[in-house]
Amino acid sequence: MTAVWITIAGLAAATVAIKAAGPLIVGERQLPPAADAVIALLAPALLAALILTDTFAREQDLTVDARAAGLVCAGVAVALRAPLLVTVLVAAVGAAAVRAVS
Repeated sequence: MTAVWITIAGLAAATVAIKAAGPLIVGERQLPPAADAVIALLAPALLAALILTDTFAREQDLTVDARAAGLVCAGVAVALRAPLLVTVLVAAVGAAAVRAVS
């Protein structure tokens, strides 16, 4: 087994253990409102981190290219409350336009 597969297996086991530990520890008790608020913000924060990492990172370097332009276009569309399909199309057209120019 390579180190990558060992790492994946370890992370999978840790994920299962963490997911199983929650209901066992908390049981029927209610979490405090502050904990609920933090838990509700974890998924959007993780999604934003993944999007930014995928957009601006190339190996170990910071890069700004057509993906960044697409992200900016999508951000403008979201700010204008455009539907999801329109947002995706605007991002694709913005990235394609930058790629066509450069």
